[in-house]
Amino acid sequence: MFSRGRYGDVGDGRDIGMKRQRYLNHNPTYFGAATGSSHTYDASSYGRYRDGDDDREMGLKRQRLLDPSPSYFGRTAGPSALYDAPSYGYMEPPLPLPLPLPVVRLRGLPFDCTEPDVFEFFHGLDIVDVLFVHKGGRFSGEAFCILAYPLQVDFALQRNRQNMGRRYVEVFRSDRQEYYGAVAHEVSDMRGGSPRRTVQRAKSNDNGKESVEHTGILRLRGLPFSAGKDDILEFFKEFDISEDSVHIVLNPDGRATGEAFVEFASSEDSKCAMEKDRMTLGSRYIELFPSSTQELDEMVVRGR
Repeated sequence: MFSRGRYGDVGDGRDIGMKRQRYLNHNPTYFGAATGSSHTYDASSYGRYRDGDDDREMGLKRQRLLDPSPSYFGRTAGPSALYDAPSYGYMEPPLPLPLPLPVVRLRGLPFDCTEPDVFEFFHGLDIVDVLFVHKGGRFSGEAFCILAYPLQVDFALQRNRQNMGRRYVEVFRSDRQEYYGAVAHEVSDMRGGSPRRTVQRAKSNDNGKESVEHTGILRLRGLPFSAGKDDILEFFKEFDISEDSVHIVLNPDGRATGEAFVEFASSEDSKCAMEKDRMTLGSRYIELFPSSTQELDEMVVRGR
């Protein structure tokens, strides 16, 4: 018989052999047992990272996995990372830029210039709207002209320094910001009711509007080109006017000229309606003139 050593096996009192004792001495981490300094293995070479709650130390392979590829664990990649995967997030395409407004600015217009004069000056081009610029209630000799297509701006610029009557007119390229600034100025100037505008209205009345005999017909000038009969009826909503009493003047091409004639029920109504002279319709102020049946017939026939 031979002696197995002094270690007893669990429960049955049997001694265990030296083989298990040697296994305990040389493999301490397998059973989670701490050993003394007599063994030659240094567990510190695996690093000090602990895995979960079982107090086991993890090896260098997992430590290397954390260092070069930290993005797998949701960590920010350091300078040691060899490859940083790009982000493939969806990016919306940029919004298209708005098209430029086809508008030109005119300077040096005659002070008695009308919209039909501007139409004639730009004969052959498609005019959408004309805005006359006023300063202190008086026409400044400048205007903005909106064209139908951006390409027509270049053709309009070719009319630069051509004559309108006895005056040559300068044509400049403009833009949306300048045009809307002029519109805002016109609206604020009209709402402000400047004293100079009041004086001019009184002067224009003294020049003949009040002295002309009223026949029940008024001529309107300065209407927006998009204005229809409903807009004019709304402008004169205090008066009893039918749609058949509104006549919008058209040019030979069938486009509105910015003028119209309105037949009132009586001469007294047309005289009272003169109080709306130079009031606004949209962003435009409307000029009113006493007219006659003969002038109405001539304008209607001319537009046919």
